[in-house]
Amino acid sequence: MVDKASPLLQEQLGEPPLDIQGFERPRSLLMAIQEDLSSLLDLVQRPVVHADQFSRDQLLQLARLAARYETQPQMITRPLTGKILISAFYEPSTRTRLSFESAWHRLGGDIMSITDPASTGIAKGESLQDVGEMLNHYGDVVVLRDSNEEAIFEMLESLRIPIINAGNGIDEHPTQAMADIYTLLKWRPELCADSIEEEKKIRIGVIGVPGRMRTVRSLLTFLGLFSNAIAELVIISDKEDPFADGQQEKLQKAGVNLRLSQDMNKELPDLDVVYINAIAWLGDSYEELGSQYKLDKSSPLKENAIILHPLARGEELSRDLDDTPHNWYFAQARGAVFIRMALLSLILKNFI
Repeated sequence: MVDKASPLLQEQLGEPPLDIQGFERPRSLLMAIQEDLSSLLDLVQRPVVHADQFSRDQLLQLARLAARYETQPQMITRPLTGKILISAFYEPSTRTRLSFESAWHRLGGDIMSITDPASTGIAKGESLQDVGEMLNHYGDVVVLRDSNEEAIFEMLESLRIPIINAGNGIDEHPTQAMADIYTLLKWRPELCADSIEEEKKIRIGVIGVPGRMRTVRSLLTFLGLFSNAIAELVIISDKEDPFADGQQEKLQKAGVNLRLSQDMNKELPDLDVVYINAIAWLGDSYEELGSQYKLDKSSPLKENAIILHPLARGEELSRDLDDTPHNWYFAQARGAVFIRMALLSLILKNFI
């Protein structure tokens, strides 16, 4: 017998639950943000390399546009028909690559994919500058993931079409952080407000090493733009100094009430949002960081707390949390398609 009470099965059956995993929340977000696209015009035909390129207003308007795509699919008129995305993923990826390609297809565009640099002129010693020069003639935008954090900057030297950073080594992953912020805003649309009552501010715990995890690095930059909504940001790490140079000072300058902790279970009962990750890419491989921190059904989570994870996960996040209200990481992955639709259509100035 099918257990229709299971949120995951309800999703598979086309009957998403109303108040779990964020499937219905985009409608509330759409109503919470007043449309003003003027701030987005600065991003048209521009590369996306760092999280700090974006203002708070730009993130809010991107989230609003993403919510329109998510809630009003009938309004998508395939605005990128005839446009070509060059999807260059020189490092393994499932969610990021497929969500970018899904976003582009939904907008009506065509795709050329490169998933192995060994199949390109790079294997013969061709420079990334020369690769970039050739790509100018073949597509309209490039999405690049590379384990070498300098690769995107080398390609930028000759590119005249926009490029989007889909993860460069341990440096940054700005569009993943956009998906994270989009998820948070759907969960609590009141976080969009300029002024928030003290009792409505949230406590966020980030489990990981900000100085070595590109998803965390970009997310913290964006959280700095929403410091007015954050009562406290707790970095939970087994490292005495988990930050990159200047990272902690930048957060504090942004007004973030920041604290370090090594005891995850002690912090969990007071956290509204728990963001966990354990992977950092190093060259062609990866390392696990903070692997002693593990979340499962027995973890002392606050009753209404949500868990975010950029995925793919390992043992740090148990599957026994998947069918609980704490699971917002699947909604996070789902929303990545729509926030990338918003970004892609904006960069080419073709949006609903």
